[in-house]
Amino acid sequence: MIARFRFEKLHTDPTGARRGRLFTPHGSVETPVFMPVGTAATVKAMAPEEVRTTGAEIILANTYHLFLRPGHETVARLGGLHTFMNWNGPILTDSGGYQVFSLSALRKISEEGVAFRSHIDGSARFLSPEIAVGVQESLGADIVMQLDECPPHPADRAYLARSMELSLRWAARCKAARSSDEDGRALFGIMQGGMERDLRQASASGLIEIGFDGYALGGLSVGEPKELMAEVLSYAPALLPEDRPRYLMGVGKPEDLVMAVGCGVDMFDCVLPTRNARNGQLFTRQGAMNVKSARFREESGPPDPECGCHTCRHYSLAYLHHLYRCREILGHRLMTMHNLHYYQDLMAEMRQAIAEDRFALFRQQFVAKRTEGLLCP
Repeated sequence: MIARFRFEKLHTDPTGARRGRLFTPHGSVETPVFMPVGTAATVKAMAPEEVRTTGAEIILANTYHLFLRPGHETVARLGGLHTFMNWNGPILTDSGGYQVFSLSALRKISEEGVAFRSHIDGSARFLSPEIAVGVQESLGADIVMQLDECPPHPADRAYLARSMELSLRWAARCKAARSSDEDGRALFGIMQGGMERDLRQASASGLIEIGFDGYALGGLSVGEPKELMAEVLSYAPALLPEDRPRYLMGVGKPEDLVMAVGCGVDMFDCVLPTRNARNGQLFTRQGAMNVKSARFREESGPPDPECGCHTCRHYSLAYLHHLYRCREILGHRLMTMHNLHYYQDLMAEMRQAIAEDRFALFRQQFVAKRTEGLLCP
């Protein structure tokens, strides 16, 4: 028997923060959850078993990149993405919609889909809602995302409305393209509408009418001020069904996660912990820390004395500073390990606070501690 996808809401804190559990064909996931990003079937600088030791239960892989290289047919022939990358936990694949946004110079959007040129070799490619779903099914994803258009910020209202309506039509086509619901995997719809409340409402209503296993909030963290993102999150999650998971795509910094969890969001992904580690930035309980700073040249203590990760237990800031300055690959690995561990610890602490109805106090203490001990301007 294949385990079917479902979401169980376990508890809601007075703030609206939710504690839940996802059930997928490859295991269960505690929520709120942060998903490390494995763009090309790898979380950069980490072996899958190392990712698991940080506390991660689910990862994200990128449909656009795997579609281009090595190709979803190749991955399918080799046993699917779980076998290919030796990850036995759940996998969520994005649809390629964000790459449509970020690689705008290489694409052309039509009602049928997106024609684009590969950023690798310039070859002409095409991605439709039906193809996007088929690619993700071939990869063997546990959670499949609809193809959508992610508008930039700022964008005029007329464009946002047209884009949102196109994404809704694509959502219906993605739902119709599902080959079977007997494989246990989930299909998520994606809310769009920019910073316009009525467009977000229309998008949510349209997606609910189509019916999805979960719902994502798209079109955020695309260049808008933090205040605007916070404004949208103050109402948008509540537009989505209570009994389905809510996924905020591409977010974000630790403070963003804490804010969004308090608004009722259950799932997150972002490249920040891995990308910033490779650029010498560590996330700690006192704030962000740039190990390249000369002040850490002879610092014998760990990056975060309160952290129990392998890096903090065995290596000093001085050593990480040295590795970064020498451009040693080990530095990337140790700092990535720490950042992923920090993010997973943060999510676990929030889950515990929600279960004990003290999320408001947790949020207050989180902000105060980082303000008092801020390490980077």
